Amino acid sequence: MEEIQRSDGYTAPPPYAQLRIKAVQSLLVEKGIIDPDSFNEVVDIYENRIGPRDGAAVIARAWSDPEFKAKLLDDGTATLADLGMTGFEGAHVIFVENTNEVHNVVVCTLCSCYPWAVLGLPPAWYKAPQYRARVVFEPRVVLGEFGTTLPDDIEIRVWDSTAEIRYIVIPQRPSGTGGFTVEQLTELVSRDAMIGTKLATPPKGAAA
Repeated sequence: MEEIQRSDGYTAPPPYAQLRIKAVQSLLVEKGIIDPDSFNEVVDIYENRIGPRDGAAVIARAWSDPEFKAKLLDDGTATLADLGMTGFEGAHVIFVENTNEVHNVVVCTLCSCYPWAVLGLPPAWYKAPQYRARVVFEPRVVLGEFGTTLPDDIEIRVWDSTAEIRYIVIPQRPSGTGGFTVEQLTELVSRDAMIGTKLATPPKGAAA
């Protein structure tokens, strides 16, 4: 369980919700309802294997194949379904593309609706009330806190996901990747870039 370090040097207890989740998990394990190794395996699959790598591969293909990218932008839900990426509980998936003029960022202000079938489990900060409230009103400031500083002339568009609609960002392809394979491009796409709080990772040796 993650510990929180206080300014006075002492370790603060975890949040109440986190304690409740841990207690329920421990009880289920104790009663033999779930196997702890299986539980950890499922978490690892959705955090590291199914997502966000599946999403990164989709973005890398879009960078390499203009026709495929056009299909994503036209009908993301159907295009993902053709790839076997389902599990959105009836939600539509809309892809939005970053350009030299526009930068997109995604939030869910009401709860934490998220395209988990493509991006895996949502990060803790995506579900935090602070992010959900602030990114709508001061997106440039929030992006700066993620280390993403954009020129003043770039428009920032904030997309609010719902139970019916989920958004995924197609980040800009980094320069210096003209000869990269889809597999190499996949390594440059992070979960946060597909949410919009980060840019795609430039290749090693590229100018910052």
